[in-house]
Amino acid sequence: MFDTFRKYNKVVMIFLFLLIIPSFVFFGVERYQGFGRDEKVARVEGHDITKPEWDQQHRVETDRIRQQSPNVDPTLLESDALRYATLERMVRDRVLAAAAAKANMTVSEDRLSRIFAQDQGLASFRTPDGKFDREAFQRVTGRTPEQYEASVRSDLATQQVLLGISSTAFTPPALAATTINAFYDTREIQVARFTPDSFASKVTVSDADVEAYYKDHTAQFQAPEQASIEYLVLDLDAAKKNVVVNEADLKTYYEQNASRFGSKEERRASHILITAPASASAADREKAKAKAEQLLADVKKAPSTFAEVARKNSQDPGSAEKGGDLDFVTKGAMVKPFEDAMFALKKGEISNVVETEFGYHIIHLTDIKPAVVPPFEQVRATIENDMRSQQATQEFAKAAETFTDAVYQTPDSLKPAAEKLKLTIKTADNVARTAAPGATGPLANRNFLNALFAADSLERKQNTEAIEVGPSQLASGRVTKYSPAHPVPLADVKDKIRAQLVAERAAVLAKTEGEAKLAAWTAKADGATFGAPVTVSRRDAQSQPLPVIDAALRADPSKLPVLVGVDLGAQGYTVVRVTKVVPRTPPPAELAKQEQSQVGQSIAAAEDAAYYNLLKDRFKAEILVPKPAETLPPAAR
Repeated sequence: MFDTFRKYNKVVMIFLFLLIIPSFVFFGVERYQGFGRDEKVARVEGHDITKPEWDQQHRVETDRIRQQSPNVDPTLLESDALRYATLERMVRDRVLAAAAAKANMTVSEDRLSRIFAQDQGLASFRTPDGKFDREAFQRVTGRTPEQYEASVRSDLATQQVLLGISSTAFTPPALAATTINAFYDTREIQVARFTPDSFASKVTVSDADVEAYYKDHTAQFQAPEQASIEYLVLDLDAAKKNVVVNEADLKTYYEQNASRFGSKEERRASHILITAPASASAADREKAKAKAEQLLADVKKAPSTFAEVARKNSQDPGSAEKGGDLDFVTKGAMVKPFEDAMFALKKGEISNVVETEFGYHIIHLTDIKPAVVPPFEQVRATIENDMRSQQATQEFAKAAETFTDAVYQTPDSLKPAAEKLKLTIKTADNVARTAAPGATGPLANRNFLNALFAADSLERKQNTEAIEVGPSQLASGRVTKYSPAHPVPLADVKDKIRAQLVAERAAVLAKTEGEAKLAAWTAKADGATFGAPVTVSRRDAQSQPLPVIDAALRADPSKLPVLVGVDLGAQGYTVVRVTKVVPRTPPPAELAKQEQSQVGQSIAAAEDAAYYNLLKDRFKAEILVPKPAETLPPAAR
């Protein structure tokens, strides 16, 4: 790639300098900054969505999916269908935002405050003194609190756009009953099957037939293009190997984090609780405290009676029957005043009365398990791995630059890059332009495969550029051997063609015979041969093909019994005799209510979709890139 540029690098740089600087003078810097960045992929109310915006949003969504489902199929994340679904969501968000702005929909400060107060995720960013940890929030979410608030405010406003439609959806009982009955509708049927297998012996296929089919359908018998490749992958694990950690840093880390590597101190205590909630009156709290003081005096005189006194007097239902025993706990397990008092005692000591939000406690420390810190050598490997992991992100950024330069500067070999970064060159055979089922890593990444099969890579057998194939993961590859698509010889596929022709012609004979029987049995029912009666519905097909079920349910109930013919294509032909409608057993009242609710939800969803389509037209929303032919699998919708 660009061999002349590499060979005459300085000359080219001078030429480009003389060419580009005057153009900045005439056209301005802004034109160059925007070049290649304004490709429009969608438009809403005159405002464009550009390809970089689309790419960024899709990257955010796929990273979130990877975090939530680490085992997700990588080929799904890189599919055109999933990328297009991201763009559709972006358009939808902008349409609803435009509608909310047009209708002046806002969110009150009180409602926003209540939502934030109830958000357990936000509570995790509170420090022990109740302050909001802004830096931790930005580090975890990648957004400032102001950006998060604006996002929530926008989401709530746009939800109101559709809420007026979905919340007013009305489902009359008659409509719900019609819909539900269509789903549970049941018929008793008998079937007569005419399968291709029964007619295969009557079919003759000559060599000439096989050859003619081969010539007329050569596109069906093409061996796909394939390549043998070698490739390198740079990721955090690879970068971690290049992190240098000295012994002094390891020991310092050990000393500062010693408690992480062993077990914390555990303490076992029993307590007596006299409850006095914060809502209690001052007089009631004083009364509870006085009772606790009296019990304290009793157990101080006779410490051995603590368990018995707790069983008789403690108002903590969880521990009273166990003599007040709370088992072993570490710091952080108890409320602050209780914990402070418990960890200030010596084994066997009894505390003074301790006040908490629950009331008044008397604490008896019964046992101590001291903290155990393993020696440095025992945890050295763990510490080294932790330190390498902490520094790997910074190291990856430096290694990525080296990786990118190395695969470019030596375009006909990956070896220099591998040696510089201590990477292993991997190989793969029979690599196709699209990812194979079960492929992982770069071999499942569409951008990587596209680069490998680019014309320049195939002709010159040079390295691809460094391509991002995952979070903190770069790859470069080169084709070592390439086999273009080519026709498969007739000799290799003639048996397959012969079997296919036999199946097709047998299916035609089966259909002809089935149609003849249908006509004869319709004219005269005598002599008709059907299987045993079976009761079928959309919920219970009784192993019958779906077209048979559809045909049976479409038959006119007023003309039963009736015969219906069903063409099953390659599976032959079926004559169905619909004998009667089987009434559904009325469901329990609770189930009937649930079914009507589900119908209502479906109608509300349909009305939402219809209203959204109206809004798309109103705000002139359009997607400017073609919709891919592939569709998302059900699990990804």
